[in-house]
Amino acid sequence: MLGRHKVYASPTATDYPLYKYRVQRIETTKSDELTDVPGLAAHGRIVALDPGTKRCGVAVCDELRITTRPLQYLERRSWKKLLSDVKQIVSDFDAVVLVVGLPLESDGGESPMSQEAREMARKFKLSLDIPVVLQDERVTSYEAKGRLWRSGKTVGESRQLVDSEAAAIILADFLDRLKSK
Repeated sequence: MLGRHKVYASPTATDYPLYKYRVQRIETTKSDELTDVPGLAAHGRIVALDPGTKRCGVAVCDELRITTRPLQYLERRSWKKLLSDVKQIVSDFDAVVLVVGLPLESDGGESPMSQEAREMARKFKLSLDIPVVLQDERVTSYEAKGRLWRSGKTVGESRQLVDSEAAAIILADFLDRLKSK
């Protein structure tokens, strides 16, 4: 023990100690590690979030992970309220994983919203009893708008549905990634 913090050994380097919060930050910010979920059950629902500044889109898949469907979006009023709402959804659907969309730039670079999503995933990881992973969500909002337009939704209807439709696309991409591994 150093001070009041417990020291944990690094899985890749044993020549320097890491504090628990440092280990959690590493686990949350390394995108390759976040998409690999060791010991993930082959079945069980997964919930996905499309984080935005005013609201978060939400989607869920079936237990066999074949189909995804959008749910009602969540307002982002405060972290406490968002966490409470996400905990309720995870509980209601008995979800085994939470996927948070990572909005990267078109060239793969980070943006301020990328950092926001990473921080959100880190907080969820500390607060939930299920794995939390990040999934690249480049152009999902555009694809969601296109799907809604093709399905005949009006502009007003699309504004209410686009966030959760994007979350459903994020979740489908994550499921495809799981199947390919």
